[in-house]
Amino acid sequence: MVSGVIKVDNLLDKMATDLRNLVKVRGIENPMMIGIRTGGVWLAEHLHQQLDISGPLGTLDISFYRDDFSRAGLNPKVQPSVLPSATEGRHIILVDDVIMSGRTIRAAMNELFDYGRPASITLVTMLDLSRRELPIQADVIGDTLALADDEQVKLTGPEPLSLEIRKKSNP
Repeated sequence: MVSGVIKVDNLLDKMATDLRNLVKVRGIENPMMIGIRTGGVWLAEHLHQQLDISGPLGTLDISFYRDDFSRAGLNPKVQPSVLPSATEGRHIILVDDVIMSGRTIRAAMNELFDYGRPASITLVTMLDLSRRELPIQADVIGDTLALADDEQVKLTGPEPLSLEIRKKSNP
């Protein structure tokens, strides 16, 4: 049951503006943008276009890097990660749809370092659910959202993109 739908256009515009300003302040030129499958890739596609980044967009599938891999098993929709070049010495813009515990981002950074040591990683996320288990914070956030214990948020897309707040299904 869907208990609410959030439009993402205004959030994407805010994220693009904030990211553009942050990149300028940090003096970052020619960043590599990488989206985390699946929702992060959808958002990264929009941001990549809005910021007019010249290099190709990269994608990460962190399935093999998750710390619950042995318990949860392999996601049946696993796809290869595709990085347009080595991450060594590059300024990376890492995009995901939601940050909650920080574990997805930790897994993504582990995978990125397997490709080389980046000069920096700037984390961009549409929603922060503020339920950290690891000390990882986003640099650019579309919005912060507080959910009830029986709710979850899901980015649907790729076209149109929308955020849905749903009641968790009982196991």
